[in-house]
Amino acid sequence: MTTHAEGAPLTGSLLRSAVRAAGPRCVALCAVSTASTAAALLLPAVLGRTLDHLLAHAPASRWVWGCAGLVLLIGVLDACGTVLGGTVTAGSTAWLRRRVTGHVLALGPQANSRFGAGELVARLVGNAAQAGTAPGAVAALLAALAGPVGGVVALALIDPWLAAVFLAGAPVLTVLLRAFARDTSECVTRYQQVQGRIAAALAEAMGGFRTIQAAGTADRETARILRPLPELSRAGHRMWRVQGRAAAQAVTVAPLLQLAVVAVAGYLLTRHRLTVGEVLAASRYAVLATGVGVLVGQLAGLLRAKAATRRLGELLAEPAPVHGHRRLPPGPGRLELRGVIARHGERTVLDGIDLVIPGGTTLAVVGRSGAGKSLLAAVAGRLTDPDAGEVLLDGIPLRDLPHDDLRGAIGYAFDRPALLGTTIEDTIAFGLRSPSPARVRQAALMAHADTFVRRLPHGYATPVADAPHSGGESQRLGLARAFAHEGRVLILDDALSSLDTITEHHITKSLTGPDATGTRLLIAHRAATAARADLVAWLDGGRVRAVGVHAELWGMAGYRGVFGEVEGLADTGRDGVGVEAVSGSEGSGAAERAMRGGTRGAEGGTG
Repeated sequence: MTTHAEGAPLTGSLLRSAVRAAGPRCVALCAVSTASTAAALLLPAVLGRTLDHLLAHAPASRWVWGCAGLVLLIGVLDACGTVLGGTVTAGSTAWLRRRVTGHVLALGPQANSRFGAGELVARLVGNAAQAGTAPGAVAALLAALAGPVGGVVALALIDPWLAAVFLAGAPVLTVLLRAFARDTSECVTRYQQVQGRIAAALAEAMGGFRTIQAAGTADRETARILRPLPELSRAGHRMWRVQGRAAAQAVTVAPLLQLAVVAVAGYLLTRHRLTVGEVLAASRYAVLATGVGVLVGQLAGLLRAKAATRRLGELLAEPAPVHGHRRLPPGPGRLELRGVIARHGERTVLDGIDLVIPGGTTLAVVGRSGAGKSLLAAVAGRLTDPDAGEVLLDGIPLRDLPHDDLRGAIGYAFDRPALLGTTIEDTIAFGLRSPSPARVRQAALMAHADTFVRRLPHGYATPVADAPHSGGESQRLGLARAFAHEGRVLILDDALSSLDTITEHHITKSLTGPDATGTRLLIAHRAATAARADLVAWLDGGRVRAVGVHAELWGMAGYRGVFGEVEGLADTGRDGVGVEAVSGSEGSGAAERAMRGGTRGAEGGTG
């Protein structure tokens, strides 16, 4: 976690950027707030003059109208300030959310593993809204500071002794404000941290709600999610106690200073150094000069915004992947992993992976649970960067490619695809630079999704939210999106896991058939899928144990055990190859070769 000291410069920079993003509206808010404060400072002087004229039976209508005009002006300026404050806050919040959301998406899986989904949502929603109030809080605080400063100056203009009496007690107010700022910053930060923990636990529970329902542990999960509530309550109560104590102390000190100023003004009145109107003005300026209550409220708002900004700054402090400027040369899509090491926390998941996938071939990656298959798939397409080593596409390191070129060259399909877009057609065309209905429908046909899509109420124009679909149908839509991509490399990370064996057979046949284009990397769990691939890479213990044709690798007992986890080793003729998903002579030939043992693959090599 970023420390307070490390995050302070970034927090200040982010606050300044948010103020600049508010632009002219923030300047207008500062101007309106300052003008309102100036009018409020002018009003006591005009009231004093009005009173002096009335007591002297001199014409005072002009001064009375001046008072009325100032009161009206203050009301109008306050209304404008309220409207501008709302628009500035909305604009700053939108800017912060765009900035942080863009950075989180650039981080990719790293953001979720570092902070968790619930914590990310809490920061992007709640903390961004709180941080968005910072520009308005700064403008309000400046106006709130202008009141006391202007009040002291006005007292000095009436008589220097009045300002001297007030300034004698000012250090007490300064000490109170400093203590308040320190204590408020600590308890607000704590409060927001506990909120993030509750949000993270809730997001985790929502992701596994079916498991919770099946286990009948809803009450226990509810208790787990809400377990930090007492801590949240303590932090909240402490926050209000700090603010209440500061306000109470200010209320105690401020009236004493006001009484001291009024007493001195009364004495000066008896010495004929002040008029009655000036005494009235002095009493009003003493109230403005001791406006600590307003300062406490504005300072508390700014401190809450600063604490929220610090939490956003922790997200922005995570380094995002850097992209280069080299262009891909023409090529078949040859993918190469050189000395790739990738860790998850303290555990090394991929340990020195050297693997070459020739252009235009299909490579199936197999291995037991936890072998690092999904991480290898993520590294191969630069959804995450390895801790050491590099990945090259047609001889160019992926780090050196521009973002658009990289994402245009490598497509993905996942086990649980996110169906983004308004309609089914938008979902399949998601991410395409120039989508066309014909391309969308061709991709759906390849993924065997066209039939069930046409059965929907509005076909491809059916809104995604209104389209009922099973897990297998969702996977087919995700596969259709990947097929529409038409890049050099297609990576399927367990993207066939929810399909029935017949559909998987047809899709795998499309991927490995003569009409298939580009390079394909499949995370495979079924022996039938591995059997149709041109090559199989067997991951074991974070290393490539062997690379070769499935029939050759089948002679290894350890390799056969990988599929024993998923499908079980059956009787002769049901070895996991062909009978379930491979039909005809192709399946029989693969099964016979597998049962005969074939030729052993190269242990530990790259094939």
